[in-house]
Parts: sequence; C-alpha cells; structure tokens
Amino acid sequence: MATGTNIRTYFDGAWHDGDVPIMRAADHGSWLGTTVFDGARCVNGLTPDLDLHCARANHSAAALMITPTVSTEDMVALVREGLQHYPKGAAIYIRPMYWAINGDPTAIVPNPDATGFAICLEEIPMAADTASTTLGLTRFRRPTLESAVVNAKAGCLYPNNARMLAEVRARGFGNALAADAMGNVAETATANVFMVRDGDVFTPIANGTFLAGITRARHIANLRADGIAVHETVLSFDDFRAADEVFLSGNMSKVTPVTAFEDRQFQVGKLTQRVREMYWDWAASA
Repeated sequence: MATGTNIRTYFDGAWHDGDVPIMRAADHGSWLGTTVFDGARCVNGLTPDLDLHCARANHSAAALMITPTVSTEDMVALVREGLQHYPKGAAIYIRPMYWAINGDPTAIVPNPDATGFAICLEEIPMAADTASTTLGLTRFRRPTLESAVVNAKAGCLYPNNARMLAEVRARGFGNALAADAMGNVAETATANVFMVRDGDVFTPIANGTFLAGITRARHIANLRADGIAVHETVLSFDDFRAADEVFLSGNMSKVTPVTAFEDRQFQVGKLTQRVREMYWDWAASA
C-alpha cells in the first residue's frame, strides 16, 4: 500500500520508478512475517540521523535472524543516490527493508543465507506545525522480549499497534496510550511519548517492551544540552493525567503535541514548541 506519492524503489541492484514488486508469494517474509524496516526523513535537503536509521535496519534484521547484506555506509550512499531524483524541498519518507526469502526444513526458522533487501522512497509531507492529536486508553499492551521481537522494528509487531489504534479511534481519539506488561505507560501505538510537569520532562524508561526511538534520543540530548531536566522513569497513566504538557516523538512527524488524554485537556505548551525548534536547529547544524 502506497502511503505517499512519487515513489522510487531500490531493488535487485538498481533504482526503479514506482512501487515495484519486490517479494514473491513463497518468500518467507510473505507468509511467515520475517520482515523489518526502518524509517528516516529527508526534509528541505536535511536527512537527520540517516546513518542511525540505516544501522537500526541492520540491527533489526539480525534480531529476526535475517542476515543484513548492506553495510550502514553503503545503505546511506544508496539513499542519497535515490534522493537526487527528488526536488530539493521535497519531504521524503525513507524506508530501508529486509525480509527472509527461504526457511529451514521446517520452514519456520529463516535461512540466514537468503535475504531480500529494498529501499522505498515516498513523498509524504511533514505535518503542519499546528497539527496535534488526542490519546485514549487501550486494553492492548506492548509485549515483552520473551513473547515478541520488540528489539526490532519488525512488521509482525504492527498488527497489535493497529488493534490499539482501531480501538481508540472508534471512541474518537487519534492515538492510543499503551501500557507495558506491568501496566505502566510504555508508548503510544505509533510513537514514543513525553510529558512535562513543573518544567521538567519525563518519558517512560526503556524497559525492553518498546523501541526507544532515534528521534526520542535526539530530543533527550537536545533538551539536556539546553539545561532542561529529562527523567527516564516508570510512569503511570495518572502521571500523564497530572501533566502540564504531553507530546509524541517519532520519525514521521518528529514532534506531535497532545491536546487531550481521555477527558483531560492540554494546551500546546511552550516546552513542546521548544522541542520542535531545537530539533530542526540541530538538524540544520549537524
């Protein structure tokens, strides 16, 4: 499914125009879910943390027992080659992907010697600075490493996220605030989450039930460099109800203010706006 427009695909050693077929019906990734991806952004010619996103694609592949076949440096070079075909000011979503092609004699365990690789570039506009979302509670939780490959950005994790979104959207909310196995706040269905209280910033501690995002880490570094205290800690839903500001952190939109959590309303605060400003200031100077 194409999310954006003006798609270009790197596959089988060359760049192709359009959303070209890359998997076969009998590929392990097609019917047994051994697929991983990562997402980076190109905005106004800036590609913040592109190398880290490409490196994470390789780490994710290894977590699913798929052998990564393209080095981080070569992947970055391929992406930059593909971006040359877009207008300078275009907003591009950058998605490197791996999948297993064959399995062992039982079919379940992927064969590490047969790996598919592709890069998909799509024009997807950045959300407007005025865009925001609301959060609702979901009964679905983030899994643990013992029950799912939560240490990878794996396609097989996303049906659970989709259940979260469908549940809260049916009640009129834009995203779901999800718990970990212990009942503490983990993240939302699509992004990491932060809250502000009394001038300090808080975010759920990375406890292995969710990916501590690359953009999340960049925000934490920027905030601390600006003298703002950031606490990675255990947080409850009541903590979020008592927050002064709440915002989401993810690659697609970088910063998304939250204006409500269930019946609790929030203003788009100055610190949330400051986080966005610091991110793009950093990206322009990197």
